Amino acid sequence: MHHRTSRRTLLTATAAAAAATGVAALPGTARAVGSATSQDSRLKRLIARMSLEEKVGQLFVMRVYGHSATDPDQADVDANLAEIGVRDAAELISTYHVGGIIYFAWAHNTRDPHQIADLSNGIQRAGLAGPTPLPLLVSTDQEHGIVCRVGEPATLLPGAMALGAGGSRSDARTAGRIAGAELAALGINQNYAPDADVNVNPANPVIGVRSFGSDPESVAGLVTAQVKGYQSAGVAATAKHFPGHGDTSTDSHTGLPVISHTREQWSELDAPPFRAAVAAGIDSIMTAHIVVPALDPAEDPATLSRPILTGILREELGYDGVVVTDSLGMEGVRTKYGDDRVPVLALLAGVDQLLNPPDLKVAWNAVLDAVKSGEISEARIEESILRILRLKAKLGLFRDPYVTHRGVDRTVGTRAHLAAADRIAERTTTLLVNNGALLPLSRRSHRNLLVVGADPASPSGTTGPPTTTLAGAFEELGFVARALSTGTSPSPAKIAEAVAAAEGKDAVVVGTYNVTASSSQRALVSALAATGVPVVTLAIRNPYDIAHLAGTGCAASLASYSWTDVELRAAARVIAGRARPGGRLPVPVQRADAPTQTLYPLGHGLSYRS
Repeated sequence: MHHRTSRRTLLTATAAAAAATGVAALPGTARAVGSATSQDSRLKRLIARMSLEEKVGQLFVMRVYGHSATDPDQADVDANLAEIGVRDAAELISTYHVGGIIYFAWAHNTRDPHQIADLSNGIQRAGLAGPTPLPLLVSTDQEHGIVCRVGEPATLLPGAMALGAGGSRSDARTAGRIAGAELAALGINQNYAPDADVNVNPANPVIGVRSFGSDPESVAGLVTAQVKGYQSAGVAATAKHFPGHGDTSTDSHTGLPVISHTREQWSELDAPPFRAAVAAGIDSIMTAHIVVPALDPAEDPATLSRPILTGILREELGYDGVVVTDSLGMEGVRTKYGDDRVPVLALLAGVDQLLNPPDLKVAWNAVLDAVKSGEISEARIEESILRILRLKAKLGLFRDPYVTHRGVDRTVGTRAHLAAADRIAERTTTLLVNNGALLPLSRRSHRNLLVVGADPASPSGTTGPPTTTLAGAFEELGFVARALSTGTSPSPAKIAEAVAAAEGKDAVVVGTYNVTASSSQRALVSALAATGVPVVTLAIRNPYDIAHLAGTGCAASLASYSWTDVELRAAARVIAGRARPGGRLPVPVQRADAPTQTLYPLGHGLSYRS
């Protein structure tokens, strides 16, 4: 059950809080009424009235369990007490005065659109009930593609590498605008997207298809388009992960990657998308937990590096917006310093927002003690608070931080948005191999299909499983299709089951997921092809799968760059000839047996004959 408060009551409370803090006249943007200097004067007066504890709290963005700000399920209360020492979001805000909350599906923050809107309103209500009433920045990682926190019935759009394959800045901007409008309607006002990393390492375990591609200028153009799309919809975009996480074979969630690029290589390869984001007026930039010795000889993680964040990002690139850390719970930022030192060093490096520390009490008190001791000056944290409050003012949160169910119904998952997502996805599906012009499949000659393959969990928890989704899409297109999940590591028994199921079929579609040289997915494709039934492979994550499928006998191969329903349905339409394959590889694919040689170059993609 959702606890609703009338909009009139909410706005009355907002007006009273604004009047109490003297920010009632703050415009939605600095240019709307008066000058930026006038706005800063009001915000500085507001900061001057804040206690030191409130100032420290504004620097933190924290997770919290529960679907409601004041009445979460008991299991979520227990999780909050165990991890944070508070019962719910409202108590978190009143205790620590946090400036932001981050939503996760696993924290049960994102059940359905109306619930998300009510949670957002409850969070804002709690913020305005504080000693110094302040709205909050509500954030999430809604990159689309393989990283999605809000799922159906919200519109799910192609992710970054899919958009890179489509190559259309217009589509990228439209995707950002749609995604931003829906997030704003849910009360989520800061999105940790787009990914500005240039993925030049096929072995990258943490970025991969989250990147637009391997060409710096193409990535820069698509980052610009997405920034403009998101921010035109009233949501703060966040370019990540500075100074560039695209060339690593280590996952910063579990280790500390080292990037060996020279300063010149960084400037030519990693920097262009971030320069473009700054030029586009990006609202926030997220740091990376990576070491780049050429940029900081001390070899501190970039998140804690003053030469990187202040020297390069602030001074060289001229960025004066909000800088947010990647999650402080990740191992990459915790390998060199303790959890009490990390937030202090991040602030000294030039960070504004401290995201999701593993132990908020330890991190919060460490910053408080550092200010009291003089290690961090109060003036230094006030610089960050001013940037954070400027962003809140730009987003209109001082005027009205609340959302409505009517706004949700009018915006989230609309027919027009869903149709646009389908059209964009069709233009991203990439045809890599089409031996003997097998594709498009005709219902007259290849009507009876078997769909097998990997069924990874949905990025948002609301779509899939992929084999079922693909089979259903083919059924809707007039085919007869059976789904059989064989997993990412099919056993000999499962391969035998798939081979038996292929008997009498006209074609088999195999969804592959991060195939390696030793992967039994390769054995599955070989065994199916040996039956003589034509085999079509669809890489549902990394497009590099095709390099490991050489010699398996597959007749055709495509890449969809993700396994959410929108990409899978588009791939089915392409395979069935209801749409033409519009995608071109945004990364080169190297030969598996000779990695220095290119199997398919950047820009490769086949078309159907007219």
